[in-house]
Amino acid sequence: MYIKLVILIIIMSISSVSAFELKKNKKNFYQAKILASKIEKKAPGTFYCGCKIIWNNKKGIPDLNSCGYKIRKNKVRANRIEWEHVVPASQFGNKRICWKIGGRSQCDKDSGYQKIETDLHNLRPAIGEINGDRSNFLFELIRNKKLVNQYGKCSVKIDFKNKIIEPPEIARGAIARTYFYMRDKYKIKLSDKQSYIMSIWNKKYKVSLWECKRNNLISKYQGNYNFYITNQCK
Repeated sequence: MYIKLVILIIIMSISSVSAFELKKNKKNFYQAKILASKIEKKAPGTFYCGCKIIWNNKKGIPDLNSCGYKIRKNKVRANRIEWEHVVPASQFGNKRICWKIGGRSQCDKDSGYQKIETDLHNLRPAIGEINGDRSNFLFELIRNKKLVNQYGKCSVKIDFKNKIIEPPEIARGAIARTYFYMRDKYKIKLSDKQSYIMSIWNKKYKVSLWECKRNNLISKYQGNYNFYITNQCK
């Protein structure tokens, strides 16, 4: 009787661990945003602009005055936090069959796509207007001086004609380390130009204290680190 009881306890323990791991590693985008909001409540501000964030449960409101943000066009989206894929969904989704059939919405039931879409290392809280304006534009330095002060003191520059975005210096290192992580983990191909830019940014802009803390928090929820961050945090 005693032996049977011990065996039963062991089986139940294994089942509980398996259920926990399943819940931790398999999530849809809605669930990912809830987890991301828990993590990012400790963030110093929005990803690109550094605006303070006022949190109401999982919903965030950027304090635009705290960073001198100027609304370019979309007041509604400028006053809410949205979850930005640093590596855009099109870059990791456009080669998948579901994407070719019906775009992003068609990939909701594709488990492979869903795993990449919900990776917390690639999700950042951004001012909604920036998230919308960025779309799936690639990161690059922009030489057009007319694009200065598009968003007030937030030094994001977006060239809509050429579909490129120049992030502020405070975000460049984190962007580079996210791109390298996503490239290695999900076999996402980067162009030679992308790889060159990210290599420079990774070396020039070192990890921040928040990057290290965030990396550790994500490991608790998701079970893995971004080692491009971990290696610099030691």
